[in-house]
Amino acid sequence: MKEHLIKRLIVSIPTIIGITIVAFLLMYVLPGDPVDILMAERLDPDTEAMLREEMGLDDPLHQQYLTFITNALQGDFGRSYHTRQPVGEMLGRALPATIQVSVWAYLLSIAIGIPLGTYAAVRHKSWADTGTMFLALLGICAPPFVVALFFLYMLGYQVQIFPLGGYGTWMHMVLPAITLGVRPAGMLARITRSGMLEVLREDYVRTARSKGLGEKIVIWRHALRNTMIPVITVMGTQISGLLSGSVVVEAVFAWPGIGHMSVEAIQARDFPVVQGVVLVSAIIVVVINLLVDLSYGAIDPRVRYD
Repeated sequence: MKEHLIKRLIVSIPTIIGITIVAFLLMYVLPGDPVDILMAERLDPDTEAMLREEMGLDDPLHQQYLTFITNALQGDFGRSYHTRQPVGEMLGRALPATIQVSVWAYLLSIAIGIPLGTYAAVRHKSWADTGTMFLALLGICAPPFVVALFFLYMLGYQVQIFPLGGYGTWMHMVLPAITLGVRPAGMLARITRSGMLEVLREDYVRTARSKGLGEKIVIWRHALRNTMIPVITVMGTQISGLLSGSVVVEAVFAWPGIGHMSVEAIQARDFPVVQGVVLVSAIIVVVINLLVDLSYGAIDPRVRYD
């Protein structure tokens, strides 16, 4: 276990570096200059040269990237070009909001997806199975902004149960969490159903039933546990989906997380903020995927890391 953990950590380092390099280069490919956007293109040459030197934009690309990584390893993500605030402080204010809505969306997807997939598998080839899988497929295929606008219109405008946007109370979090949780819930439902259909044909399930165990015990205690390896794998991959989906959802619901902050930073070519968001998001995804990998052994005793 210890050696496996060390190997995974070593492999994660080039993964994070590669992600930050790609994000760094993409920002320079996009049209627009940070200095021109900052000063609304009303600059004399001397002021522009001074700002470029202050921001380090005159340095070669590789030197700018090395400077960012070196400072980031020391906990310094630089300062925003527009607000002049430390990026670390901005991330510290925005990250809890994103984590909050992502956790609730994640729990919601688990609470809906796994029971629905199990229900569909138990009633295989019935109308309940077909209807459940149709809803799951609809949730997977629907773009997040369409789902967000649908819930905004139905539950925020027509019924007026929840606020249309903002941050502060649990009422503000309901619609963003539901919107974020729709797609992973559909994925979990389909994966759970597929795994349950295979497990329900196994000999040990028939043996458990022949011993007189109740159907609920057979399904939830014996069959479901042996379908959890692929389900947990999908749960781990959905973390990155929640972080990327939060960009759209936070923009629609005016949720003050890192997704909303990154959209504003990209539009303003605020390079330090974008680089800080990408680096923190990459670390979160890598760490969670590592925890998911290590959880396999706890769920299935046959999994070994030797």
